[in-house]
Amino acid sequence: MALLKGKNVLITGASRGIGRAMAIRFAEQGANVGFTYLSSVEKGEALVKELEAFGVKAKGYRSDAADYEASEALIKDFTSDFSTLDALINNAGITRDTLLMRMSEAQWDEVLRVNLKSVFNLTKAATRVFLKQKFGSIINLTSVVGIKGNAGQANYAASKAGIIGFTKSVALELGSRNIRCNAIAPGFIETEMTAELDEKMTAEWKNAIPLKRAGKAEEVADCAIFLASDMSAYISGQVIQVDGAMLT
Repeated sequence: MALLKGKNVLITGASRGIGRAMAIRFAEQGANVGFTYLSSVEKGEALVKELEAFGVKAKGYRSDAADYEASEALIKDFTSDFSTLDALINNAGITRDTLLMRMSEAQWDEVLRVNLKSVFNLTKAATRVFLKQKFGSIINLTSVVGIKGNAGQANYAASKAGIIGFTKSVALELGSRNIRCNAIAPGFIETEMTAELDEKMTAEWKNAIPLKRAGKAEEVADCAIFLASDMSAYISGQVIQVDGAMLT
């Protein structure tokens, strides 16, 4: 059964990694998918064709989620193309890792701008649509680092912790209008970025996880599908950890 048949979903930062996995999983479940990319034009165009193969409508938008005006324009373009917006997935994010004493103001500002301001930008723009519709699901990608912290990632941890507070606040503000807002906190997930890490280091991390393995991007996507579907109609304001019990 297609859990999202006929639903229209917008995913930011979907040219690779978790975002790409979500776009594919959503299409598999019958959702029409709009997604953003910034620099990977060829990957974005290829993903459109891949999604359309599932028999759904798909469109890629070259847009910077960290830009307020661009985010406003994106929501207008999406609703013009897809008519309604059932779910917004705020996934766009970057890292600029270094120890605090070596961290530049630019490294701090860039991570907060891309990871946290983008969530504000898109959520605010989409809320106008959700309020008119009287329904909608907002799904924000945070991280276990936003819960636990991590040495060398003060900027990233701050941005992801901010997303958690933002998510809970939005859930409280918009719940009476049948608009839900939840967050997903992935743990150690296998992506293009983690594939470049030292094998010995990743083996140690995996061994410290109770399930004794890294997660897959598709497993994060499956959680997002649940939160976008009607199966989670009474779930809002929550942070769901997809981490193999890493922080339990």
